[in-house]
Amino acid sequence: MENIYIVMLTILFALAITDLVVGVSNDAVNFLNSAIGSKAISLRTIMIVASIGVAVGAIFSSGLMEVARKGIFVPSQFYFDEIMIIFLAVMITDVLLLDFFNSLGLPTSTTVSIVFELLGAAVSVAFIKLYNQGEGYEMLAQYINTSKALEIIVGILLSVVIAFTIGALVQYLSRLVFSFQYEKKIKYIGAIFGGLSITAITYFIFIKGMKSISFISSDVKDYVNDHTLIIILGSFLVWTLLSQLLMSVLKINILKAIIVIGTFALALAFAGNDLVNFIGVPIAAWQSFELWQQAYLATGVLPSEFNMEGLSGAVETPELLLILAGGIMVVTLWFSSKARSVVDTGINLARQGDGVERFEPNTLSRVIVRYSVYLTSGISKVLPNSVKNKIEEKFQKPKELINDRRIDAPAFDTVRASVNMVVASILISIGTNLKLPLSTTYVTFMVAMGTSLADRAWDRESAVYRVAGVINVVGGWFVTAIVAFIAAAIFAAIIWYGGMIAIAVLVLLAVFLITRSAILHTRKVKAEKNKKRFNRNDIITINEITMETSQNISNVIQGINKRYGKVIDHLGYHDLGKLKKDTKKLNVLEDEVEELKDNVFYFIKSLEENSVEASRFYILFLDHMQDIVQSIAQITRSSYKHVNNNHKNLKFNQIRDLKSIDRELQVVFQEIIETFDTHSFENINQIIVQKQALIGKVSELIQKQITRIRTSETSPKNTKLYFGLLLETKDMITSTISLLQLFESYYDDAKREF
Repeated sequence: MENIYIVMLTILFALAITDLVVGVSNDAVNFLNSAIGSKAISLRTIMIVASIGVAVGAIFSSGLMEVARKGIFVPSQFYFDEIMIIFLAVMITDVLLLDFFNSLGLPTSTTVSIVFELLGAAVSVAFIKLYNQGEGYEMLAQYINTSKALEIIVGILLSVVIAFTIGALVQYLSRLVFSFQYEKKIKYIGAIFGGLSITAITYFIFIKGMKSISFISSDVKDYVNDHTLIIILGSFLVWTLLSQLLMSVLKINILKAIIVIGTFALALAFAGNDLVNFIGVPIAAWQSFELWQQAYLATGVLPSEFNMEGLSGAVETPELLLILAGGIMVVTLWFSSKARSVVDTGINLARQGDGVERFEPNTLSRVIVRYSVYLTSGISKVLPNSVKNKIEEKFQKPKELINDRRIDAPAFDTVRASVNMVVASILISIGTNLKLPLSTTYVTFMVAMGTSLADRAWDRESAVYRVAGVINVVGGWFVTAIVAFIAAAIFAAIIWYGGMIAIAVLVLLAVFLITRSAILHTRKVKAEKNKKRFNRNDIITINEITMETSQNISNVIQGINKRYGKVIDHLGYHDLGKLKKDTKKLNVLEDEVEELKDNVFYFIKSLEENSVEASRFYILFLDHMQDIVQSIAQITRSSYKHVNNNHKNLKFNQIRDLKSIDRELQVVFQEIIETFDTHSFENINQIIVQKQALIGKVSELIQKQITRIRTSETSPKNTKLYFGLLLETKDMITSTISLLQLFESYYDDAKREF
């Protein structure tokens, strides 16, 4: 009997390690966004500072299991075997849920997820118990603290509204003071700004840190609480003088110093506060096992008869486990590609410049932006012109910022990054002091969104996309709570009725899904790295245009070649399932061309003065690329539609003719790929000749089908599909020839210029 629970504990601790990895990957957005987005310091320095903060926060955390102490469920109402079911269901759900959000690149709250998982699993087990005992479900209130869920939901709403509003207000005022040309003003008022900012961050470290550091005596904590105002004033004077010293003597940029200190503070708070979300449940399970084992050795009590009232108190975590957990968190911070994906989402939504938008607009985002424009216009009409002009001066960006064409330019400046750090620190401090259930993820993210709005990063060109992104992220937070509750409840019921077999199946399912997610994410990251980009200089040269377009041609032709052959094969076998997959895989090709089209403005703007003719080439190049992709899309979708409507198979002769075209296309397409991969552009003319011969063959097949119709063909649907496939194939070949001719002409002109 004891061995079963030892196995369950082993599984729980294995899940805890995984949970640490996926949890840190998601929560890294809290303390990395501002530093990485502003590029105030190198990425290596940012990671070192954050790692130190995480390590210190983990080591000096008291390890109190917050979720158990908050009373999501009443331990005295459950027995040991039931508690273990709840804990297993919670950990399996948490690992899968956080990994899912990481794969999407969306930040969510680890606190909310663990709380609602505990709530869902406990409700499920309580329902089963009440059903088995024949009691009414109104007794559920004795098992569950239902007010906690409502409190957390209110906390989410408060976090979203307050953080966004305060962030926007403080950033607006800061920009009025500093403007975008803040280098001169920072010399005069930088020390005061630094004093205020570092004082706020220091207070944040004390408030958040002391509550979780076990070796600080209660007398010291009481003294700090009783003399808070004096400590704040003293800190302000000290930090102001020190800031002036750093600026005047050591010539250190005080804004960069604020960002470094803020990164450390937020990382420390994350580790000290959120570490228990990842290892608290396994530790509680271990403590539960020890309580039952002691009772079993003394009285022989069974797991199904041992009441868990002893779990109601605080559960201490051994220091060694905290150190190990901190180490895992630091390693994850350095090596997790999913952490970078989540961070990129926040930076993308907050960036000052234009670029490719990740989120598509929705009805709600359009309505919000439309009425915001009306409101802004109304306020503008009321304000005197002198006031409006003065405000516009403060928000006027310098020419060097407007003309910064670098791909790796900072997403926003150090003023905004500093405000993000300071406002988030203050709000989290206040929330902690007032014992409000504010999430660090919600506060830091919404502050960043508020400051970006106030900084006019969301203009008429980008607002509808950015607002849609915020709506998606915020909506995801509520989805987290709902899915966490439902999934944990279902898993708990499965384990209750399925026992060890169910546990084994669920664990194997979790391993499979996480492994699959990791593989898919690795492929996605690798594909992104393999994409050729213009080099990261200010100006795009003719040589770069040649290299970029040749790589794009190779990538698209490779995708077309693969898709065409697959569709013809699957159509021949009348395989609906695989044709459906073919239609979904079209998105990769279509998105690639769409991304190139999105970047046309920036491409033209970044060209060398003597390369303006390349603009015409690039636009025509995209036109031909789009025509090619549209042809394969039509071929794929019409084939899927034909089979999905249960029409007759194409005849053997028709499939044979299409396969012969496919074989010849593959040969020619492969030559194109090799030509552009190796930059052997002298072969283009020979390929064009082969392509033109292939058009003649397609024309012959069209004539052949006309003859069939007049003699033996009886299916109008087959005829429609077959003609459609041949005509689209002909269009695809024609567009490819036009593309090759365009590139050959441009390349010859470029060589003459050199």
